Amino acid sequence: MKLKKIATALAVSCATFTVLNTLSVQASSHREAPAITERPKVDSTDFYMFNSYEEGREDYVTLLANYVPLQDPQGGPNYFSMDRDALYEIHIDNNGDAVEDITFQFRFNNKLENNKGKTVTVNGKELSIPLKNIGPISAADSSALGFNESYYLSVVNGKRRYGKRSFITNPETGGYKFTKPFDYIGEKTFGTAVNYKQYADQYIYDVKIPNCYAPAKVFVGQRKESFVVNLGETFDLVNYVPIEGSIKQSKLNDDLRGKNITTLALEVPKSCVTGNGNGTIGAWTSASLRQVSILNPNATFNFPEINGGAWVQVSRLGMPLVNELVIGLKDKDRFSSSQPKKDVQFGKYVTNPTLPFLLDALFREPLGIATDIAPSNFPRNDLVTAFLTGFEGVNQLSEVTGSEMLRLNTGIPAVAMYDQKNLGVAVGDLAGFPNGRRPGDDVVDVALRVVMGALCHDLPLGVNGDPVNLLLCGSTVEESKAAAPVGNVPFTDGAPISAADFDSQFPYLKTPIAGSPN
Repeated sequence: MKLKKIATALAVSCATFTVLNTLSVQASSHREAPAITERPKVDSTDFYMFNSYEEGREDYVTLLANYVPLQDPQGGPNYFSMDRDALYEIHIDNNGDAVEDITFQFRFNNKLENNKGKTVTVNGKELSIPLKNIGPISAADSSALGFNESYYLSVVNGKRRYGKRSFITNPETGGYKFTKPFDYIGEKTFGTAVNYKQYADQYIYDVKIPNCYAPAKVFVGQRKESFVVNLGETFDLVNYVPIEGSIKQSKLNDDLRGKNITTLALEVPKSCVTGNGNGTIGAWTSASLRQVSILNPNATFNFPEINGGAWVQVSRLGMPLVNELVIGLKDKDRFSSSQPKKDVQFGKYVTNPTLPFLLDALFREPLGIATDIAPSNFPRNDLVTAFLTGFEGVNQLSEVTGSEMLRLNTGIPAVAMYDQKNLGVAVGDLAGFPNGRRPGDDVVDVALRVVMGALCHDLPLGVNGDPVNLLLCGSTVEESKAAAPVGNVPFTDGAPISAADFDSQFPYLKTPIAGSPN
């Protein structure tokens, strides 16, 4: 049998290439690193972690990991299933040593009904149709769907590859298999967005995490793209003047407004993830593939390829925009394959950032400033605080290890949706970015301001929001401010976002855009 020969070849390959250099397939986040463009199913695009602000869920933390970028809603006929050969993970460090203490793992499977999908009889012959569904689908009746995508969810306590692994189960059935809803392919199949929401909502599960006192929630499925960014013009050498008043704030500046995304969503009790630390946790998401893959020369739906060998991390994301705007091009793939505990190797990009140098070259003249507009404090300890350690008293873990991850103080109460400020900590909303990240936080504007020296100036972090200078850029207030001549300028990409653009309950991200009509 040819398949057996392939499996034998795979075993030989695994034994022979155990030191295979796999950096050529390692990257992450909205096509931000070169190699990941070849593997969009394992491209982690955005990661959110925040104290749940749904009414009655104050004791919970929500984790949202988005994958498969730039989904055109009409992108049929196969749409956007997850990679069944990949391992998707959300990692939590609750003591500050930059090593995961808890990891939630997702493994996917997809099957055709009776290994054929939907069939019809033509001229006396039963034939598989070329589509995944043969008729309308609803919350009450999914029988027209000939394709099923499911997943297993487990938790690992300790290191992700060597710790104790247990299945997370459905407390009603005791089972550990969950279903991902089919993508919103169009209104003829699903009806209106309200109908699709009813269909997808039935796949929000209450789940039991071993040794966790209260039920958690999980949902995996397609959502409307949650990241808002002036993508095309930003990466065309910032083809606009990025200052409020110089660029009009408009939803039309959001180049992702017509796209969908796939979300892995968890809501877990705070007490089940904080451990024995100080109540602040760090987290990041990653995806891994087997080290060796061999294509089946006689590919089938079930066996297009065979994979083996050790797991190799190919995607990583914690804080937003780090790999896109901070890490140098030659090291982007390396960053995606690395772990937070090894981030000292990338420290030079944080302490000596190149983006301010580029913005100075592009905009010193349009801003009418004769001198260098890039911050002059080196090393950039303000960026070390923002990206690698967190702010003392706000989102710093009990042990401080320089590492890139999203940090959240679970003891800071959530702010109700319509009271949230989209610039987060920078404007006195301590429940927002970079204390975690909520869907409505404008991380692009915050990142632009921080990299140009916003933390060198006063922040509303004192009693009753009084201004405080953290002296991250100099030994005196005057010296700190002088180090960042445009640190108080309202930089923006002109693409607005707020909490009102999202739902007020789990999984928070909006129902996806229909593929038809469009």
